[in-house]
Amino acid sequence: MYSSAQQFSLLGPIQTISDILTAGVAVTAFSLLLYALTFNLRDRVARTFAFIMICVVIVFAGEAFASTAPRAMWLDFWLRVQWVGIALLPAAYFQFSDALLETTGRPSRGRRRLAIRLGYLISIGFIATLPFGGLVGSLVPENEPAPYLEATAITDLFVLYYLGMMLLALINFLRAYLRTVTSASQRRMVYLVVGAVAPALGSFPFLLFTTGFSARHPVLFWSVVAGSNFLVNGLLVVMAYGVAFFGVAWPDRVVKSRLFRWILRGPVSASLTLALTTIIRRTSGLESALVPIIMVATILLTQHLITLLAPTAERWLFYGQDKEDLQVVKSLEDRLLTRNDLQQYLEMILAALCDRLQAPGAFLASIQPEGLEQVVRVGRVRFDDSAVSQEITRLVQQNGSLPDLFQWGETYLMPLFDSGEEPEEGEGRENLLGILGVSGINVAEVDEEEAEVIRVLVSRASEALLDYRLQEEVFASLENLNTKVETIQRLRAAGQYNRARVFEADGLPVNGDVTQWVKDALSHYWGGPKLTESPLMKLKVVTQAMVKHDGNPANALRAILREAIESVRPEGERRFTAEWVLYNILEMKFLEGKKVREIARRLAMSEADLYRKQRVAIEAVAKAILDMESQVQDETRSIQGQP
Repeated sequence: MYSSAQQFSLLGPIQTISDILTAGVAVTAFSLLLYALTFNLRDRVARTFAFIMICVVIVFAGEAFASTAPRAMWLDFWLRVQWVGIALLPAAYFQFSDALLETTGRPSRGRRRLAIRLGYLISIGFIATLPFGGLVGSLVPENEPAPYLEATAITDLFVLYYLGMMLLALINFLRAYLRTVTSASQRRMVYLVVGAVAPALGSFPFLLFTTGFSARHPVLFWSVVAGSNFLVNGLLVVMAYGVAFFGVAWPDRVVKSRLFRWILRGPVSASLTLALTTIIRRTSGLESALVPIIMVATILLTQHLITLLAPTAERWLFYGQDKEDLQVVKSLEDRLLTRNDLQQYLEMILAALCDRLQAPGAFLASIQPEGLEQVVRVGRVRFDDSAVSQEITRLVQQNGSLPDLFQWGETYLMPLFDSGEEPEEGEGRENLLGILGVSGINVAEVDEEEAEVIRVLVSRASEALLDYRLQEEVFASLENLNTKVETIQRLRAAGQYNRARVFEADGLPVNGDVTQWVKDALSHYWGGPKLTESPLMKLKVVTQAMVKHDGNPANALRAILREAIESVRPEGERRFTAEWVLYNILEMKFLEGKKVREIARRLAMSEADLYRKQRVAIEAVAKAILDMESQVQDETRSIQGQP
């Protein structure tokens, strides 16, 4: 064994490491609590996991604050706060195990729900005795190796309760594992059960029953505490990994990647910063000068390294054999030609054209199903006037084959075709992408060099419009595919732990169908067959709303549509600003019944832009209705005792 001098030299560093790891557990638990609250709170397993994390935060934060308490009064306070988390943990664990068992298709028939309520009542009863020295007694501040609260007769009862509830939870864990149906779900269930051991053992107050041995062997005691805290840190992450797949329909790689980055930017960064600053405080005499510098430098460096290395690590860890395909998608995202990029590029072309021809202004408009839509303009042009815009649209529509350059008033118009070439005879305007107009120039004075410049710039503008249109077609195809893939992913996630969920008949409709149903129903909002005969009537949320509307299905659907529209409304008083545009379109078009031209003028946008924004607004309403339907289905399953 160690001599007294050796123990003294080792005790300080080991105790410091233990304190750092204790605070690190609190940081990790709090970060994982935020993760559960952010991404899959609607799932019961995730909600009960979040409550376990709250208990762990209370236990280890109380212990961390107690280790730095300046006076005995605060030391006693934080140790009692720690016992609040310890007392709630058994009931939380049993509830978590019940949620797991329910997810695998074994809902409670009443006995487990009763045991959960009884468990929380017992825990609250133990907590109620804390201020009066019931659950634990008075503080023993000077005892080696660490201060603690004395055990009482009630403490012994609590230990029996703690062990009994944990044993029942373990039985439920094993039952849930035996009911899992796929190799992936079984593997994740093992991770979850193994990880769940950490908070249960790490939070148990072993010091109450080992004070004599711990006082004789302080180095061994603090080594075990440090090792235990390190193990708890790691197993909490393992437990969170198992829980992260519940209640979400994302692909596995997305779940893993999101949790990976969350842990790096949260627990890893915070714990490393905490460790370095604590070491500096306890070893350096220049505390006030070094601590802020070390803290800021650690945060910046860790975030910088995560940004640089995390994408590569994710590709190797999570993408598997799909690395190349997913890299193509990532590359597309980085090189995407957005509408803003297109406008900047075309504005540069028009500015160069105006400079070369000394023209006062120019515009470029694209062909849309609703007519010409101004994409960009430079200087003074007449296209801003809606009457002028409609006149140009009629001019284009009436000309089956347009010349390379023709005059319209004081403006010269140049059609933009695929590949910058005029369509062959008989093709009409099928290959027409848009119109480029330049005002205030005399074509007769344009020499050959300037004509070549015009040809090059017109060709580049045509290529940009064509690329953007092809990109939109790709996105439309992806959107159609996304609705089908969404259904597959949802059923895959639902059937991971309960095979019956794959065959459920009350699954949510796909988003694309609901969007069309919502559009039709809104068009007959104040009455009509598209409202009264809408497929939306079959949704449970509408059926539930009929109770409040005297069994009238039309009024019930109208109320649901109105509630979904209100979910799009920003906070505060109604305004006619950019953030209010979606709500204003829905309100003015469908609820107030205003004309498109009137709405476009009121919102200061083109009719084509209005139609595009209207599509986005209807999609937002459809998503809100899907969320409402999903919530009603979850509530129905909970009431019926189904997973």
